[in-house]
Amino acid sequence: MSLAQAIEAQIPQLRRFARLLTGSQRSGDDAVARALKAIIADPASFPDLPVRLGIYRYFLTAFTAGLEDAPAQVRAIGSTASRSLAALTPLARQAFLLASVEGFSTEETATILELPTARVSELLEEVNAEIARQIATDVLIIEDEPLIALDLKHILEHMGHRVLGIARTRREAVELATRKMPGLVMADVRLADGSSGLDAVNDLLAAFSLPIVFVTAYPERLLTGEKPEPTFLIPKPFRADAVEAIVNQVLFFGQHAPRR
Repeated sequence: MSLAQAIEAQIPQLRRFARLLTGSQRSGDDAVARALKAIIADPASFPDLPVRLGIYRYFLTAFTAGLEDAPAQVRAIGSTASRSLAALTPLARQAFLLASVEGFSTEETATILELPTARVSELLEEVNAEIARQIATDVLIIEDEPLIALDLKHILEHMGHRVLGIARTRREAVELATRKMPGLVMADVRLADGSSGLDAVNDLLAAFSLPIVFVTAYPERLLTGEKPEPTFLIPKPFRADAVEAIVNQVLFFGQHAPRR
């Protein structure tokens, strides 16, 4: 595959990244177009990296000057994400978008930004803290194992969220959600009385549209293509950083599971 063909395959993702980074479709697309023209004019200037890493480094190095102070609104991602992006410093915004939207590892993000990996880790921690502050919400935990429930509660409260309560059964979950409307639900699949967290979530989605994150040792039970969708999974045993990353992503982009 030629360099041109390899770069062409990356253009849709690069345009998405550029629009989020610059704050508008026009500015982002213009910057990508300039980058592509420059590569065509001087292919030797392309970084000696795998193509996907190289195109992002090339773009960020040469074609984002003056575009870092992005407007607050990027309608395609919703008001919550737009507001949060606007609150970040330019470098933090770049690191966050590379890692969270484009899916680069911390090491790959460091390579693209030409920064030490430790510095990128610091930036991502700062971003997570700022985003958590912006999107703090009320959380319902549906979990029958007390230690796991308390661990989740500690992680979520450390992130700045408020835990409305912990439900051990389907019935308790519905009663709690009805009394105290949550902004996020963290749900296990198997519950104390033999009931299902899936059924509890479906009960909630019959009345509300809200973000759902499943925390389960049985992920195969959720990979059926059936509702609720989209499904966000944290496998047990979980790490605190995995919980933080998924919760931030779900709330940041306003990814609600639809009503049934």
